[in-house]
Amino acid sequence: MATEHADNAQHAEHALTPSGYIEHHLSFNAHPINESAGFWTLHVDTFVMSVALGLIVMGLIWLAARKATSGVPGKGQAFVELVFSFIDDQVRNIFHGNRHSFIAPTALTVFLWVFAMNSMDFLPVDWVAGIVSFFGGEHAKWRAVPTSDINTTFALALTVWILMIFFAIKAKGLGGFVHELFCAPFGSAKLFKPKSFMGLVGLILSPLLFVANFLFNMIEYVSKPLSHSLRLFGNMYAGEVIFLLLGLWAATGVTGTIAGAILGAGWSIFHILIVALQAFIFMMLTVVYLAMAHESH
Repeated sequence: MATEHADNAQHAEHALTPSGYIEHHLSFNAHPINESAGFWTLHVDTFVMSVALGLIVMGLIWLAARKATSGVPGKGQAFVELVFSFIDDQVRNIFHGNRHSFIAPTALTVFLWVFAMNSMDFLPVDWVAGIVSFFGGEHAKWRAVPTSDINTTFALALTVWILMIFFAIKAKGLGGFVHELFCAPFGSAKLFKPKSFMGLVGLILSPLLFVANFLFNMIEYVSKPLSHSLRLFGNMYAGEVIFLLLGLWAATGVTGTIAGAILGAGWSIFHILIVALQAFIFMMLTVVYLAMAHESH
């Protein structure tokens, strides 16, 4: 979240200590759904920003599709076609089935939506705080980057995880899915022929292999949404913290303002790569997981 290095930003935060400044900007606009709060707490800022950005991105794509022509494309249509072609090429290299029915559109949606949410990190944090304070009061809080909230990234990863299981059952059938869950990667008892001594030993040990297969597969199924969500969350959260630290440095005086502005500009340029790269990685992992669901061991 880029910081404003002007004097008015310093004046707005003069009552906060450095730790208080960071804590204020990293706090959510949280509202408990029930009196006990705890897990059932709604982060209004995350929810509103995620839905709004999703509608904006999909609306822009819808408008571009409506205005598309078969002749020489304009700059906007050429850019959209370039993005479409790039995503489609990535999906074709990983998924070898009918990608245009669901996989490619899903990959495009994930990439553009995550990229838009990541890009909110470039909004000046003090500007956002000033606007929110103007409408909601001095102590109002608003996190503008949805992907710096673990709830957002885990919800996205969990959705991909559910789709992965759905397509695995659809491609292999419920029986095939359960069979693979208990019989991969070590195979099933059908592979052991009790006519030989080793086959008899394998048949006796097969129930233990079923347990081992199930445990290995459970580790894989649990680790996928965790790694999928934490990777994106960690990078975006760290980017926010670095921007805030640079903002604090810029408020220490003339020298700090100059140094903070230079370092902030450099980090912003580098962060453009991080924002795009994390959206790309999240999209690619989505395609990989869905492609793996269609494959058999």
